[in-house]
Amino acid sequence: MEFGIFVQGYVGKRAETDPEAEHKALMEETEYVIQADKSGFKYAWASEHHFLDEYSHISANDVYLGYLAHATERIHLGSGIFNPLAPVNHPVKVAEKVAMLDHLSGGRFEFGSGRGAGSHEILGFMPGITDMNHTKEIWEETIAEFPKMWLQDEYVGFQGKHWSLPPRKILPKPYGASHPAMWYAAGSPSSYAMAAKKGLGVLGFSVQKVSDMEWVVESYKTAIKEAKAVGDFVNDNVMVTSTAICAETHDKAVEIAVSGGLNYLQSLLFRYHDTFPRPEGIPEWPELLPEYSAEIIELLIQEELMICGDPSEVLAQCKRWEQSGADQLSFGIPIGISYEDTMNSIKLIGEHVIPKIDTDPVHRTTRFRQAAGQ
Repeated sequence: MEFGIFVQGYVGKRAETDPEAEHKALMEETEYVIQADKSGFKYAWASEHHFLDEYSHISANDVYLGYLAHATERIHLGSGIFNPLAPVNHPVKVAEKVAMLDHLSGGRFEFGSGRGAGSHEILGFMPGITDMNHTKEIWEETIAEFPKMWLQDEYVGFQGKHWSLPPRKILPKPYGASHPAMWYAAGSPSSYAMAAKKGLGVLGFSVQKVSDMEWVVESYKTAIKEAKAVGDFVNDNVMVTSTAICAETHDKAVEIAVSGGLNYLQSLLFRYHDTFPRPEGIPEWPELLPEYSAEIIELLIQEELMICGDPSEVLAQCKRWEQSGADQLSFGIPIGISYEDTMNSIKLIGEHVIPKIDTDPVHRTTRFRQAAGQ
């Protein structure tokens, strides 16, 4: 199993007392990715969100990832996501951004796409539309066009229901053989099998616990055997996300978690991601989840709903995700805890956890891409 880090520009309540909170959040998360690169993480994912106050302030993630391409050396940089719905981002411009980032990163770019997870965000670009299901047909008619734009010398053009383009050369072309690996952000378990049938990797932002993961991965792995890839190759890959806090001792990790405002982050998540299945016990905004005590943190650890503990405990918890069949575990580390504690978590995981699980120096997606280009 490989490891990643997920950043989104989470500001939280810091802006109430610090006028530079937004700037600090963006700069700190940049440093987290740079440290993750040094610590042996293989992937860094940056979100694209719009209008989501406090929860996510990374809207121009192509700009953000362009900076990281220069600031890092080995880590793969992924869009988590680029939204290719024509009313949000014209598909041709998305294809151009992907290829450009592929060049700037030296072939380290990962193309994650999706339809967006919340009505407040996506329907802001679609006046008059009230049903998020409308986005499905836009994404469906678009996703298979990207490999054509990248691989055809002159793209043959497209005439669809939601966007069109006459024949044009889409430039630049991706760097090296084939094109970046393609992923789909799955907001519900049914999306996993759909992505598999198209040969897409899954960015699993919706799975809450390990036991929920096992049957979802099994459905994906079964479906991908019959994949009709929309791209140049099948990206047989399931990435899942989990909160992760690692400290020198168990008690210290729990103390950090208690002070991290996890309840507020979780409440914001379901405020804005209204297409995600809402677990029992999650209140409707503006009601918040109660603040997490040490007892609640211990229960979350026991129920495998978060990764938290000393290095040996975090290693054991990560191995449970590996046993579930996950190909990549990506940590949503920046959750409101201090910069120092977050950097320490990244360093400890890089030193004590990753080398004992991920022993392959080559990225999984690199192997898929190289095989397609032969």
